[in-house]
Amino acid sequence: MRAAHPTVREFTRADWPWLSAWYADETLNEQLGPLDQEWLDHVLADDTGVELVVALDGAPVASIGCVWADGHAENDHTVTALAVDPGRRRQGLATLALEAALGWPGHPPAAGWRAYVDLANLPALAFFRRRGWLDLGVADDMRTFRRPGPAVSQQ
Repeated sequence: MRAAHPTVREFTRADWPWLSAWYADETLNEQLGPLDQEWLDHVLADDTGVELVVALDGAPVASIGCVWADGHAENDHTVTALAVDPGRRRQGLATLALEAALGWPGHPPAAGWRAYVDLANLPALAFFRRRGWLDLGVADDMRTFRRPGPAVSQQ
């Protein structure tokens, strides 16, 4: 049974073992990888975005990379990666995790959210379309999607 409310937190060095193990999965590695020490060092030092861990009942189920709008609230943040535990695919966790991560209160203000998807990544293309993200077309062999509505709820 799934927890009613997933938890979202920032990725830490302690998360590296399980996340790198996920990327031993051929499909995940082909679509989003590879991960290596250079990636880890960059993510831990980067101040232009955040890598988030989404967990259910304390167990990580997804990792979501975000690059923040370039300091301008009228621009969009970007989802750079959405990785779900390969052993838990097709359980609705990508949708749950993405919504939880986009609602994380640590994001600075922005106009909305974008995702750039490789044209060969058919599951990701279908995922964003099914969720109602607007298809803005293709540039540099990537399809651009934009989530309707504001990036962060203003409370």
